[in-house]
Amino acid sequence: MSCQVFRGFAAALTFAFAAALASAGPAASKTKPKAAKPAASADTAKTGKPSQLASYGDWGVFVAEGEKSKTCYALATPKERAPAGLKRDPAYVFIANRPGENVREEVSVILGFPMKEGSGRAEIGGTGFALIATGANAWIKNQAEEAKFVDALKKGSKLIVKAASLRGHVTTDSYSLNGLSQALERVEKECP
Repeated sequence: MSCQVFRGFAAALTFAFAAALASAGPAASKTKPKAAKPAASADTAKTGKPSQLASYGDWGVFVAEGEKSKTCYALATPKERAPAGLKRDPAYVFIANRPGENVREEVSVILGFPMKEGSGRAEIGGTGFALIATGANAWIKNQAEEAKFVDALKKGSKLIVKAASLRGHVTTDSYSLNGLSQALERVEKECP
């Protein structure tokens, strides 16, 4: 599967997950897992609808099972969004494993608006990574840097995502990285 087709497929998955989770983002602020919905209900297995397994700090761990595939991911919502008065859809960052497709720690960002080409950037502790987008969905532009990006996330305390919309509004979303390492350990356990 070509990179472009794969990322297009991922964009569809990203949108589906975000839509299903718009009101169910991680709510706990402790680093110990919090009881959540059952991971593999009959409804989840038939429809692929995500189910939350646990919360670690500011990150939730989710699983979605289709008839032939399973996806596990860690997801967070921004702690701060600037400018505050700008109306836009919810934003998310998630890191997914899809063992059936041999995909591990794929980073996806839902910006909440269509991004102007070449304007997106993710920063962790002064290290920046360019983003590439399809509509409101973005990924690390250089896939070869994705493992370095995830490693920086695990070691960092804050992720800042900056991007300009098609209308030229520059936005900044700040994500806490509290609990991410534990969430990714759980993702790896559920979807090795």
